[in-house]
Amino acid sequence: MLSGARRFFSLTTAAAMASVHGFTVKNAKGEETNLGKYQGKVLIIVNVASQCGFTNSNYTQFKELLDVYKKDGLEVLAFPCNQFGGQEPSCEIDISNFVQDKFKFEPDLFQKIDVNGDNADPLYKFLKNEKGGFLVDAIKWNFTKFLVGRDGHVIKRFSPTTEPKDMKKDIEKALQAKI
Repeated sequence: MLSGARRFFSLTTAAAMASVHGFTVKNAKGEETNLGKYQGKVLIIVNVASQCGFTNSNYTQFKELLDVYKKDGLEVLAFPCNQFGGQEPSCEIDISNFVQDKFKFEPDLFQKIDVNGDNADPLYKFLKNEKGGFLVDAIKWNFTKFLVGRDGHVIKRFSPTTEPKDMKKDIEKALQAKI
């Protein structure tokens, strides 16, 4: 009987992990956050770094996108990462203050994670599995963006050089789609 219960748990867990909504991550304050709370929302999940050359344009444009589309269900989930050139050495509190002070913007900020390698966060393993990259699936630099539909599945992956404003058509299409 116990093995049946374990089997049920494993199947239930596997089904829950079939979308981003099945993952639990830690927010910038260290609190567990179940991404199921974003069910029905369109998400931009992005690895960020405060000292990257893409920082100013990305944060400015993410704020502009949220100013227009948040009411329709768009959210930006920012995951600091220090794997690329050591460009995110700060702690989460400093990162949050930097983004708020400089850009007047408060994305949903999470704890610093690895996006590649053996210690890659399970969420990022899932994202890369859903939409691999050009030539390799690894995240190549800061500000790689994943557009996730209301159903929790990756619609499209955008390179670090793609500016958020250039995602508008895809965002609008995702916001119009039904679950």
